[in-house]
Amino acid sequence: MTSALSEQHAHSPSILLVEDVDFNREIIALLLGGQGWRIVSAESGEAAIAILNKDRDFQLILMDLGLPGMDGFAVCREMRADPLLADVPILFLTAKIKDEDKIVGFNAGADDYLCKPFNIDELILRLRAILRRARKHARLQQGREGVEAQLPIIHEVSLLESRPNGRSNEKYRISIGDYILDTRSYELITPSHGKIRLTPVQYELLHHLMCHPGEIFSPGRLLDEVWDYPSDTGSPDLVRVHIKNLRERIEEDPRTPTFIRTVPGYGYTVGLEFEIR
Repeated sequence: MTSALSEQHAHSPSILLVEDVDFNREIIALLLGGQGWRIVSAESGEAAIAILNKDRDFQLILMDLGLPGMDGFAVCREMRADPLLADVPILFLTAKIKDEDKIVGFNAGADDYLCKPFNIDELILRLRAILRRARKHARLQQGREGVEAQLPIIHEVSLLESRPNGRSNEKYRISIGDYILDTRSYELITPSHGKIRLTPVQYELLHHLMCHPGEIFSPGRLLDEVWDYPSDTGSPDLVRVHIKNLRERIEEDPRTPTFIRTVPGYGYTVGLEFEIR
């Protein structure tokens, strides 16, 4: 029995919980551990970095923002600068509720943001969705590295403009105008910035938009279809800031985007010229 439990625990998702308040850390770890997840706790940003330097096998980081000393922003930035940790999802827990704080958190590299006090059921729903995306990303990475049995089934998509045939990786590309998304390398070829390696969230968001050119997506719909969040879960700010960051990376002039467009009052779309009257 002990061996079976140990084996099950070894295959459970690993979450690093970073929280400086002892009671909060203990109760959150208890509740999340009840979901069958492996929870490792750290009481400070410095302790979290020390743990991550020894153990890179975490699927998710759940971190308080207002940590003493090295705060959550600093930990997040250090992780995003490390190629081995850059893709690990981060969800902030914080008492800060201003939009400016959320934007700073997303710009630092956070995947999501949940304000204290929070509903534990909503936290679990968000964590499950993030873990599902992390597993999907891991499978795609394995496929890109040559595990053919785990390659996603991707059909050639050429939208709005045809591309020359004859290249072996053509079926893994989605093209709209002069923007070409490689679904194996997570790279986007742009007309003004060349080749850009996207983060997992940026890739999933852009892939979804490019597979539906001209279709308008509200922030709520993107939270549902890209982030896999249930209705009324997640913040529209999450979508807005990721769109902003994507534009800054791929648009010639992010202030007047020509590829990822905003349709006022409706949402976002890519790939078609249109005029709002």
